[in-house]
Amino acid sequence: MQLHNVQQKGRRKTKKRVGRGGTRGKTSGRGMKGQKAHSSGHIRPESRDIIKKLPKLRGYRFKSRQEKPVVVNVGMLEGTFKAGEDVTPKTLVSKGLVRRIKKGRIPHVKILGHGSLKKKLVLSGVVVSETARKHIEKAGGNISE
Repeated sequence: MQLHNVQQKGRRKTKKRVGRGGTRGKTSGRGMKGQKAHSSGHIRPESRDIIKKLPKLRGYRFKSRQEKPVVVNVGMLEGTFKAGEDVTPKTLVSKGLVRRIKKGRIPHVKILGHGSLKKKLVLSGVVVSETARKHIEKAGGNISE
């Protein structure tokens, strides 16, 4: 094979430059008026609209799609659990205090201190507020993360 035997696979494709004299005059094949007729008429892509609808990031630790925990009060634990029982997100779902979220996943749970607690409970796998912690420790229970 020599240089004069080399051929192209396909035709060379060059972008047609419009509006530079020649056969296309006046509107240069763009028609009359409108967004597409003007040189600055760009149509915004759909992906841009999706990006604009997302919430803005605030600082490097901000997660716009962060899951918020499901709230359960100490008073609700008093009525549903017996003394000495374990309180975990799974047991809260089975007792009906918390519902499963998307695709049957068990949500994050936060225990708040509204109400009173007199039973000794063992909490694990849940986030506990300061007032709830006081109620639980006062009743003789313990929290393990």
